[in-house]
Amino acid sequence: MMYGTDGCMWGGWGWGGWILMGAVTVLLSAALITAVVLAIRHLAGSDAQRNRADSGAWSQPENALAQRFARGDIDEDEYRRRMTLLREHQESR
Repeated sequence: MMYGTDGCMWGGWGWGGWILMGAVTVLLSAALITAVVLAIRHLAGSDAQRNRADSGAWSQPENALAQRFARGDIDEDEYRRRMTLLREHQESR
């Protein structure tokens, strides 16, 4: 077997070995948890950035038109007609 001179297995580091092993375990666990959290944030951040980019696809004129409709300045038929025109104009660019 692999017993040290003092009869302990693995050389017998005593309390210093246990403290060192505990500290390394805590540091490795913290590093693993941090890596998982950062990976989740990165993946969620990518989705959030895509959603922001998609919401940016709605142009300022479309936002202004939606606000006018929400305020009641224009009716639904006018809103739909103008929105169709805006989207056709954007596609032709």
